[in-house]
Amino acid sequence: MSNNTYDVIVVGAGPAGATAALVLARQGVKVLLIERGEYPGSKNMFGGALFGEVLEELIPEFWNHAPIERYIGRKIISILTEDSAVSMDINSADFKEPPYHGFVIQRSIFDNWYAQEAVKAGAVLLNKTTVVDVLREGKQIVGVKVDRSPGEIKAKVVIAADGVVSLLAKKAGLRRDFNAEQFAVGTKEVIQLPPGALEQRFNVIGDEGVSNEYLGQMGEGLHGGGYLYTNKDSISIGVVVFAHSLKERKETIYEAQEKFKRHPVIAPLLEGGRLLEYSAHLIPEAGAEMVPQLSCGGMMVIGDAAGLVLNAGVFLEGVNLGMASGKIAAETAIDALQKGKFDAGVLAAYDKGLKQSFVLKELNRFKSARPMLLNPRLYEVYPSFILGTLMKWFKADDDGHQKLSKTVLSMLNKDLGIWQLTKDGIQAGRGLLL
Repeated sequence: MSNNTYDVIVVGAGPAGATAALVLARQGVKVLLIERGEYPGSKNMFGGALFGEVLEELIPEFWNHAPIERYIGRKIISILTEDSAVSMDINSADFKEPPYHGFVIQRSIFDNWYAQEAVKAGAVLLNKTTVVDVLREGKQIVGVKVDRSPGEIKAKVVIAADGVVSLLAKKAGLRRDFNAEQFAVGTKEVIQLPPGALEQRFNVIGDEGVSNEYLGQMGEGLHGGGYLYTNKDSISIGVVVFAHSLKERKETIYEAQEKFKRHPVIAPLLEGGRLLEYSAHLIPEAGAEMVPQLSCGGMMVIGDAAGLVLNAGVFLEGVNLGMASGKIAAETAIDALQKGKFDAGVLAAYDKGLKQSFVLKELNRFKSARPMLLNPRLYEVYPSFILGTLMKWFKADDDGHQKLSKTVLSMLNKDLGIWQLTKDGIQAGRGLLL
């Protein structure tokens, strides 16, 4: 690397960082994109769903060019008990037409493609490089220190997209220390299925795919959920469990994954499959309360590094929020370059832009969902209550079918009385409806 001075340095070549680099490069900005892995995507892990509104703005009809596994034609939400499930299957014709509802992707492939789009636009990509600190001149950040020659790389603006436990945000004094309750641990396995099994088991044709999110009993006393996404000829399957729950139960995330795979509803979907890859990763779960100070003189924080992940039980999204933050940060940097000013006041336009966008509006809109997600009854009581109520309601006997209200009342017991049901209903309503 012959040049160690740039207009902007973006640290982290995931979707957020690649978006920032792409937008900057298209405007002729001299931008360096630094990735610690062997290539973009080599160290990234997530379930597999991409909602592409932001990417569609940047690359129209990207699904015709990007390495997409399948479009999501059906979305299923399942509640698991120890041996059964209740599911809501959303099978909409609108999901099956461009621009589609969402897509299943493999980050190891998609991230590399997306970073190369930034390179085509003029960005410089530097792989196998770890950023170990920021460079300062007084209170202003003016570059980064890396673990290889030339050691120091200077820039007018640094954009931190270095992941969930962002070292740069810490070094810049923009974030506090974390605690276990703010994180979940996620796993992902990619399992190859026998020829024709995927189409048969998930009832899909052509490029159509299925996303299935699971909530309920992930294991004895564990609080979290699971997911399954259909790839071209394999599936991505995993669990997301609150870190404090694993700690309290002294269980490993691998054990939780294995229990999930052995569930009577899940196991038949995996029959005859062959494991291709396994990975695990921390996920920021605290929503709006986890968002750090977003900018300072010479630096902005985007994507997972800024805690921009939405978890509201039925929603678990991060890639589209990260891309949006990368776009806004890039636009802020372009404006700062035009002004020739890079102080905290100028880069605070990023904070304002993020607040005006859907990103922070989403996180704030659903911040009341967190108490609901930390409620142990959501995982230990309600799955059995819901399944039992529906089974009793639909069962035909000598007296015929009861009205639903009477069935619900008959299912209440010492673990769940009418008053507790009412309080939890209000809590859920505040989190998702009000």
